[in-house]
Amino acid sequence: MRLSRMGAMFPTRLSFLRTLIRRLAAEKVTVSRPVWDMCKDGFGHAVYSLRLGSHTYSLIAVSTDLPSEMRTDRVIATAWDSAYVLYDGVPDADEITRIRAAAPKQEASRFTERDLILSRANKSVRLFAHVVAALRAGRQPDAAMVRDVGYLMRTTAVYGNGKFGIADRALIDTRPGLEGPFAAEMLTVWLIRHFTHDLVEHVGQGVLDASLKRHLGIGNSTGLGMAPFLVTHPVLLNNWMQARETALARVRAIETLGMAKQTRLKALAMRAAQHLAEWNVPDPLHQSRINTLREDWNAVCETFDFTGRRPLDGAINSVKSHSADVQELTAALMIEPFGEIVDGLAACMADPAFGHGPMPRDTDALRRAIERNFTWALAPDYDDPACCGQFWYVSEAKQEPRLGHRFKESGADLETPLDIGRRIKSLYRDLPVNTVATSDFLQSHPDHALAVARVQMAGQFPYAEIRDNLIASSCLPIDMLRCKLSFFGASKFDPKSDRWTRITLCQGAPLAVDLAQECDDWWLPVFAP
Repeated sequence: MRLSRMGAMFPTRLSFLRTLIRRLAAEKVTVSRPVWDMCKDGFGHAVYSLRLGSHTYSLIAVSTDLPSEMRTDRVIATAWDSAYVLYDGVPDADEITRIRAAAPKQEASRFTERDLILSRANKSVRLFAHVVAALRAGRQPDAAMVRDVGYLMRTTAVYGNGKFGIADRALIDTRPGLEGPFAAEMLTVWLIRHFTHDLVEHVGQGVLDASLKRHLGIGNSTGLGMAPFLVTHPVLLNNWMQARETALARVRAIETLGMAKQTRLKALAMRAAQHLAEWNVPDPLHQSRINTLREDWNAVCETFDFTGRRPLDGAINSVKSHSADVQELTAALMIEPFGEIVDGLAACMADPAFGHGPMPRDTDALRRAIERNFTWALAPDYDDPACCGQFWYVSEAKQEPRLGHRFKESGADLETPLDIGRRIKSLYRDLPVNTVATSDFLQSHPDHALAVARVQMAGQFPYAEIRDNLIASSCLPIDMLRCKLSFFGASKFDPKSDRWTRITLCQGAPLAVDLAQECDDWWLPVFAP
């Protein structure tokens, strides 16, 4: 639960997109397109519908003519190439008219509980134009360009859970197929990907090769707005991590592997090597990290031995001296071929009960719990400027989380309470010498209520806390982003700073036409034209 390791995580078969696609395939879901009202240049609207878990959902996609000077992935944007609503049911003409007017306005509009997810996206202008030109010329686009870019559009937000008036998660969190974390958001992204394929074919007046379509996922630009979620949803974070660690424990306990599984693991290791070879980013520092991982992974692959007793445990132990990048990629690899003992853990990754642990009955119990579970929080000197150099706050203009420099910028008086480590240490210092009931202590020290609640959870939820100082000058939010995005199923991280990144979702994922057959083999996809 250190940031440096969380920032090295890779997607696994427990990632939310993988879980969703397996559910769609199990139900042999079909996608229809009852509405397609687009001009020849691709501006207009479309509706896609599917039935999942006895409910029908529709994606309403609105494509607009966006002037180039207004196209930006920054949160300050007020217009986008396209906007989307995942709708509960099949919208009638009046509802389509309402959504066509509201969706392009995003935050500036308001929505209803029939609107489950709100999103928007911008084109990858260079690739979109190239694919259109190629199709109009009667040929397929350049394979290398498709490989290198990997998406026709990238989303800049996928909003759920009541934002701007859309439905609260409680409306859908028990529905079959959408009960898992972020399932509705992942369904939206998967359908947006289909729309981008249809749109480029419509404008290009041609048909893309299916293998190119599968490689064209959805890009995404994600910034600081996502990072605090892991702190404010500690039980969810615990459940995600515990599912992954349980999966690792299960595969490590496998006594022996048959030849088929050995061959499969080696093939997946080679796929991972090719995926790394196709992962290139503009940032020289991160590209250097990728280059190092490529070299190390190629060397590690030669040493994996899946014969003998407990071979997967041996493989994981064999990389202990390597970087966190190598270790995390190895962990993801070891889980991948064992869906029969792993996939059921996906059902444990939500937090339907908003769990919490038993309250320590008195201040002595509190002290012991802190000393047992929070030594990481007691270590820093939070009075040292280096240990408190940043502060989290919420932007008044965009209602999005931001990170400020405590000694260079104003606003620290509006700090958001993400400084869990500092709060735990403050609580520890204020515990009285004489034992008193926790309730009495909180009555006289109400400012410690949050810290006590985190201590209360620690015993029952061991992965609930990021065990690092989140206000230190050295804190890199990009590590929090990568951790969360890996659980979404993201790949090919492309950091633009330590505060925002581009990623690719659904790359290699099955198309709707693929769902009738076995289609769960797209971990770390590689280009196969």
